[in-house]
Amino acid sequence: MTTMPDPTLWRDGWLSGIVHRPSPNFGPRPAQASIDLVVVHSISLPPGEYGGPQVEQLFTNQLDWDAHPYFTALRGLEVSSHFFIRRTGEVVQFVSCDARAWHAGQSSFQGRPNCNDFSIGIELEGLEGSRFETPQYHALSDLIESIAAHYPLKCVAGHEHIAPGRKADPGPGFDWPRLAELLHGTPLTLAV
Repeated sequence: MTTMPDPTLWRDGWLSGIVHRPSPNFGPRPAQASIDLVVVHSISLPPGEYGGPQVEQLFTNQLDWDAHPYFTALRGLEVSSHFFIRRTGEVVQFVSCDARAWHAGQSSFQGRPNCNDFSIGIELEGLEGSRFETPQYHALSDLIESIAAHYPLKCVAGHEHIAPGRKADPGPGFDWPRLAELLHGTPLTLAV
């Protein structure tokens, strides 16, 4: 017997039961876009520092560019992701999954350009190439399963897979086999 996904978990592309911090950095998806890809990223601001408000501030255009020397290189940047998973496993949503977040940049997957058009971006709090925490893997797998129950998800890829040579996150510290094990009941392809 198949269990039907709970439709009350999603409302207009927003997942219930998590923190919402709406970002102004989004746009409409192209007509008839099939949301079938999750892109996993990593981010920490400043690099290697965790637990602060800076990532949320960046995605909501509230980052104080003068608060740290590293931030001057980001000045004026308007980016977003659908979700951010802290080291503790807390999940924050910035953009409705029905909308196009600005996370992938110049990208291509399986011959399709502009991955922002058909993907959902998930940022993990971490440093490119470093290890991630157990609560993050559990939150990520739960989130992917919830997305797959609501959208026609087919594949999960890293930023490094959709923008090779330009991006390298989440990098060699991310344990793809561990994610595959946690997603054992979900018929998805991992692009590794």
